[in-house]
Amino acid sequence: MSADFAENEDHSEDTPADRRRRKVRDAIIDAAEAIFTSEGEEGISMRRLAEAIDYSPAAIYKYFASKDELFVAIREMFFQRLMDRINEAMDEGGKVAPLCARCMRAYIETGMEEPNHYMMAFSPSTSAKPHMHEEKEVGFQAESALVSMIQQGQAEGVFRQMDPRVASKSVWASLHGLTMLIVCIEDFPGGMPGSEHVTRDDVIDLHTDLIMRGLMS
Repeated sequence: MSADFAENEDHSEDTPADRRRRKVRDAIIDAAEAIFTSEGEEGISMRRLAEAIDYSPAAIYKYFASKDELFVAIREMFFQRLMDRINEAMDEGGKVAPLCARCMRAYIETGMEEPNHYMMAFSPSTSAKPHMHEEKEVGFQAESALVSMIQQGQAEGVFRQMDPRVASKSVWASLHGLTMLIVCIEDFPGGMPGSEHVTRDDVIDLHTDLIMRGLMS
């Protein structure tokens, strides 16, 4: 997974030492993500990672000063994969309203496919707490893409006039709420008595439709 992210960066001027260092760093992150996916945050330790890649724990600390620093890297990689999914949805093109709805579904589906990573991305359980993203970070790019879509819809007269950044926060809060319910409650939404017929697709479709109706002019 980390190798995919590395390919998005320009390493054309790297020295052999830089490439070796990046290869080891990617191996550490890959091992951490594999452990995290199967066992969650509690399964990760520097000693466990060292065993997984056949390095000493001291060598791991040369690349990540703490477990929290490693978690920050894993979070950012997850956000990169989320942004890649959103970009794929945007690349399909089309009118702004269905385009926006596709991106919303891409967000939710990414969380569904990587539930541990999604929970970790917003978990306050480590000292490296979630924060408002800086411009250089991928999470900021995701919001910028949403703001741009809202502004495009406003320019075309499809979306009503409002502060696009207020709207983007509201849309994200709605998407995040549903995604967290799906990843945290195994039998949501059909597990409650009388709701056995309700599927996740049903809820996602209606949820995104309601969000879109709130944006429409």
